[in-house]
Amino acid sequence: MFQRVNRLLIDLPQVEYGDANAASAVQELLGGKFGEMSTLNNYMYQSFNFRGKKKLKPFYDLVASITAEEFGHVELVATTINLLSKDTTFSGNPNLAPMMNAKNMRNTQSFIASAQTALPVDSMGKPWNGEYVFSSGNLVLDLLHNFFLECGARTHKMRVYEMTDHPTAREMIGYLLVRGGTHVVAYAKALEMATGVDVTRMLPIPSLDNHVFDHARKYEERGYGNVLFTWNYVGDYQDINKIWKGPHPTTNAPLIVEEGTPKGAKMPDLDDLPEEFAPGIGPEEFQMIAKRLMFNM
Repeated sequence: MFQRVNRLLIDLPQVEYGDANAASAVQELLGGKFGEMSTLNNYMYQSFNFRGKKKLKPFYDLVASITAEEFGHVELVATTINLLSKDTTFSGNPNLAPMMNAKNMRNTQSFIASAQTALPVDSMGKPWNGEYVFSSGNLVLDLLHNFFLECGARTHKMRVYEMTDHPTAREMIGYLLVRGGTHVVAYAKALEMATGVDVTRMLPIPSLDNHVFDHARKYEERGYGNVLFTWNYVGDYQDINKIWKGPHPTTNAPLIVEEGTPKGAKMPDLDDLPEEFAPGIGPEEFQMIAKRLMFNM
């Protein structure tokens, strides 16, 4: 079972201006082939389908715990897209065409279909595809695929980072470069444990170190690249410490397993968009809803 906590993984900057085209680029990190929807669903189905959970528990624990983190990554990228999608339209009489600017944006579907919010699509609006999920049933093959998937995801994050200087987008990408790098190392160490081959000697892929990125450096310095969480408090998934141990292959910092979840940050509250009829609850409707809620207490 999954337990939901109403916190965001990190505190995202909520600046006064948005960038709708940057939001379109960030969509690739959500619904692209190497986006967070892919990492989540690959690991989730591999954990559901895992054979020999008891016999091979450290590997199961690793895939299962990373699955839980990927839910948070999906939420973080989606929230970033929401925060980037602001100040493109304005509230006003529909005859004034308050959404006129939307027709010149790369992803007009975002304005028409989802009221300027995130959808499971890539940077061109193409829907995320279940065919991106790989669950072969063979442990080494799945781990090798996951290593490749995380390296591909890292490449795309680095490229989108270079596409935009918006502080919200860069803060999110900087954090995920560090956490995604942690997952790359985790799968490399799992492959070494399963096969004896030192895959960590290939790292990092691409070769650019996370410290080069201004918005990733602080997360590296805080040790975010050296820790894996169990994502629960009931003693499950503790056997990841049989894999996640020793020094980090590129920094030599000690690898740490922490029980539970990160502290997280407050969840942003998205503004109303009257021109999008979102959420479509005006002052009068709100007063009536408040009265009904109080009456039913």
